[in-house]
Amino acid sequence: MADNVKTGPSRRTVIAAGAVSAAATSIPAYAKPAQLPGKPPMRVPVSLEVNGQAKKLELDTRTTLLDALREHLKLTGTKKGCDHGQCGACTVLVNGERINSCLSLAVQHQGDKVTTIEGLGTPDKLHAMQSAFIKHDGYQCGYCTPGQICSAVAVLDEIRAGIPSHVQQDVSEPPPLSNMEFRERMSGNICRCGAYSNIAAAMADVAGGGA
Repeated sequence: MADNVKTGPSRRTVIAAGAVSAAATSIPAYAKPAQLPGKPPMRVPVSLEVNGQAKKLELDTRTTLLDALREHLKLTGTKKGCDHGQCGACTVLVNGERINSCLSLAVQHQGDKVTTIEGLGTPDKLHAMQSAFIKHDGYQCGYCTPGQICSAVAVLDEIRAGIPSHVQQDVSEPPPLSNMEFRERMSGNICRCGAYSNIAAAMADVAGGGA
């Protein structure tokens, strides 16, 4: 007889369901998200030159350059780390200068020349800095490496262009290609594995023409 008796939900289940229902209905009106009549996101055409190739996209105006590269152009070498401009993992070169692509909207770069890690070199023909990172083991997990390499390439260009730094003793003189300069200028690129010394060694190798 007992096997044929149909039972309803347990008392515990009923109590739990009641509590959830009560919690849902007790939310004051001012705390509920407003249901505003929304407009669809504005989309605009964006033209870029990425790694030497013309790219035409139609993007939500809120799309960052980082997301345009990763999600729309599938150039996933550029990494999304903090997404707040604090780690440097998303560093790319725009018109030859390094920027944090997570802090820059794609629509700001109409007609700009963007170089990502994929555009610096290929597996068959590595950039000198890429070769130096391999030679000096300038990475461990490798997540920050694309941003580190792009930044390192730009740092050497900045020094050669005479752009001063915070640690430069005499700004009236050309900045030296020194370990201290490399460390100061690369301080915006974080490596949580701690490969900083090897990164500086790779940069010194390229600066001296050894890579």
